[in-house]
Amino acid sequence: MAIENGEKPEDALALVAVTKPTDWTIVILRVIAFLATVSATVVMALNKETKSLVVATIGTTPVRATLTAKFQHNPANVFFVIANGMASLHNLFMIIVHFFGDKFKDKALRLVMVAILDMMTVALVSSGDGAATFMAQLGKNGNSHARWNKICDKFHKFCDHGGGALIASYVGLLLLLVITVLSIVKLHKTK
Repeated sequence: MAIENGEKPEDALALVAVTKPTDWTIVILRVIAFLATVSATVVMALNKETKSLVVATIGTTPVRATLTAKFQHNPANVFFVIANGMASLHNLFMIIVHFFGDKFKDKALRLVMVAILDMMTVALVSSGDGAATFMAQLGKNGNSHARWNKICDKFHKFCDHGGGALIASYVGLLLLLVITVLSIVKLHKTK
């Protein structure tokens, strides 16, 4: 009745009915993608393992060397951390824009920019995941043709944490792909 009289609805259910369910779906997916990419970033950035290994034996005396595996030792892993960190910031920024974006005057321009930024973030995370996956495969199996030895037989914790970060990042990438499709569909519906 309040709507018929020209008054604003004060009922909470009426306010919920006005909002679109796809908007909240995108926000929830963004929060989950944010959590996935943040966890991938943090796990890989803190990934470090130190081992003392026997590198030679002189007579009966073993010669030991202390080796450390860090994510910084591999440019692909550094790129992985940067890409996931940027995706996390992107998702956080888009969540903020969702709640305060009504202040923009041109909604169509905002939707176009969101869709473009979403696509760029998918490309960035996808390339970071690909590079880190290649290096993980190389660390696990080595390359006999190039005579690169595998390291995962010596640094188990380092490889396990890297694998966990990759899984979290791929979950984030999948969610970012879904968010991008929903953003483009939302943009298409406004035209």
